[in-house]
Amino acid sequence: MSSDLNAASFWEAVDRIRERDKRYSRDAYALVMDSLEFAIQRVGERRHLSATELLVHLCDYAQERYGVLAYSVLENWGIRSSEDVGSVVYRLIDEEILSEQDGDSPIDFSGGFDFRGRLEDRYFDRVDKQSRRHPKTG
Repeated sequence: MSSDLNAASFWEAVDRIRERDKRYSRDAYALVMDSLEFAIQRVGERRHLSATELLVHLCDYAQERYGVLAYSVLENWGIRSSEDVGSVVYRLIDEEILSEQDGDSPIDFSGGFDFRGRLEDRYFDRVDKQSRRHPKTG
């Protein structure tokens, strides 16, 4: 979370959102914020991220944190697609937790991004590469 946003304010905003729309758990909102911080660390600066950049970093963060269960964990929280991530982001924008730039739109999170495939396939690709580097002998 940004330095001007304290945890209490964030959770109050999430609770207001969830009073109107309970599709996503509280953890889904925290995941988006944590993924933004993860992305900022990776890119090395605090800047605007495109929807695709956020989705890529969110998937990478979820894989690092939850491994093979990443998609199942996110699905349990209500996040099943890139459109769901966009919905969470835009609810946070509505509460002025996040901001958008001219030209940004919820449509930016629609289609063209294989959310489930990225979460599941990349995990197994990484496991496969590690097992080839360290084959079992025996």
